[in-house]
Amino acid sequence: MTVTTEALPGLEPQEGPRPGSRAARMLMPLAADVVKDMAAEYGVCLRPVGLRRTDLTTGQTEIIDVPCGATREDKCVPCAKRARRLRKTQIREGWHRTDEPAPAPNPATEEQRSLISLRAHLEYFRDQAVRESKWDEVGEVDDAIREVEEAIAAEGLRGTVAPAHDKPDEPKRQRSTRRRQDAPALPRQKVQPRTIGRAYTAPDGTEHRPSMWLTMTLDSYGPVREDGSPLDPSRYDYRRAAWDAITFPRLLDRFWQNLRRCVGWNVQYAGCVEPQRRLAPHAHFAIRGTIPRTVLREVAAATYHQVWWPRVDKPTCRPVWDADAEVWCDADGLPLQTWDEALDAIDEDPDAEPAHVIRFGKHVDARGVAAGSKDIDRTVGYITKYITKSAADCHTVTTDRQRAHLERLWQELRVTPCSERCANWLLYGIQPKKAHGKLRPGNCKGKVHQRATLGIGGRRILVSRDWSGKTLADHRHDARAWVKALLGVSGGVDQVPVTESDDGTPAPVAWELAKPNDPDMPPMRHRLLRALAQRMQWRNAINAARDRAAQYEQTANDNEEERNGE
Repeated sequence: MTVTTEALPGLEPQEGPRPGSRAARMLMPLAADVVKDMAAEYGVCLRPVGLRRTDLTTGQTEIIDVPCGATREDKCVPCAKRARRLRKTQIREGWHRTDEPAPAPNPATEEQRSLISLRAHLEYFRDQAVRESKWDEVGEVDDAIREVEEAIAAEGLRGTVAPAHDKPDEPKRQRSTRRRQDAPALPRQKVQPRTIGRAYTAPDGTEHRPSMWLTMTLDSYGPVREDGSPLDPSRYDYRRAAWDAITFPRLLDRFWQNLRRCVGWNVQYAGCVEPQRRLAPHAHFAIRGTIPRTVLREVAAATYHQVWWPRVDKPTCRPVWDADAEVWCDADGLPLQTWDEALDAIDEDPDAEPAHVIRFGKHVDARGVAAGSKDIDRTVGYITKYITKSAADCHTVTTDRQRAHLERLWQELRVTPCSERCANWLLYGIQPKKAHGKLRPGNCKGKVHQRATLGIGGRRILVSRDWSGKTLADHRHDARAWVKALLGVSGGVDQVPVTESDDGTPAPVAWELAKPNDPDMPPMRHRLLRALAQRMQWRNAINAARDRAAQYEQTANDNEEERNGE
């Protein structure tokens, strides 16, 4: 039985909390959150790095905020979005180019050639002195060689002329380059120095240079559900999944090497690496030019990467550091096998097998993308879809099965060795290369062991050298130049003013990282408000400049129509 009471006359029920109550106050937005939201809306960095700029002539100091440059939204949303827009621009500019992006180097000048000639004579004199055992002359020639090489670098030549004599060459282990018997053979051609794909001529005489979109995945480790979790976790090969995730970048490098040798020209690519729903990495690439789909599938099927490391099974060793002998020992006090000894055992064994072999799966999807089509923006957006998120956050984990799957994979990644110097080798009775007492078995600091990366360490965006002919710094410079041209200014928009000395040269300055507790460091909210006001002024100026440019273009079009009408 429910009892209801009627409201007293004049006391009608109110909607929402009572004015002045705590519930009503909690509905008011926080001023600090509004500042951060507006800063993110106008693209202001939420975690600026304060740098102290000191004029060494006058001693005047000032605090200058620079963006943190984060590429993940969980750290700084404005900086991550700015980095994503920059990557989009880079991918678009290099995808359907019709000319070579990287020009040939300039010919050497007479001064550069004369320095190389002098360096060659010094090398000849040094060899003669070594043959005659005149070690005093060898030291004098070495000093002259260092001076000449400094002059060569100052003259504008890239790289080094020759390796240094005082740096001994470390012996390298030679591995057989013979292909595996279970891998298909691939044709090998001389790679031509061109990055532009084939041009197709239509019946009407127009030329087209289409490009491609490629997706490659890894093999299966067991049947999975639609949410990515395995049907039977006990039969899912987590160990092979961990090894594949760690060595996936090397497999991609081998694929592009094989593809270029197979087709005979320098194929350029720009793409990303991200996890599938089953948490295995896969790659999406934009390729300049066209390649037959059968060739792409054949190269992917024939590409593999062998890891010639000591074979590991399950962690069984409990190592202890011996500070006196400076070695890692087992529970009985016996020194563990060193890294060189473990590799020597592999070299001496004629029946040795690699610790792991990684291959692509059967799913290789390749599609053509024409220049100027609507698929370009959609595809570029797909490549950069998850680059502002950590690998573990690309797919939302909502069920217990997905959480358990993520936990099992991460536990396997924690104990899988990632490099020659990984501390996890101690768990398997092997001292890693250059071992020391600060190592913690099972607690390697490599990114591939972190829960947020899922074994995908390093860069998530992979761009070939001759893709757009520009680095990210060049694309940032182009964006600033566009703003300057739109505003009609010649100076820097957000650059630090340069103080000149009496002789007209820039005054010497010193830069250092300012600490949050320094007396001259303003509070963070003051710095955000100042940057927000500056960014609002810039945006208003850019919008006004755009309106003027659009009005000028409309006026010009109207005048042109009037002249044509007359």
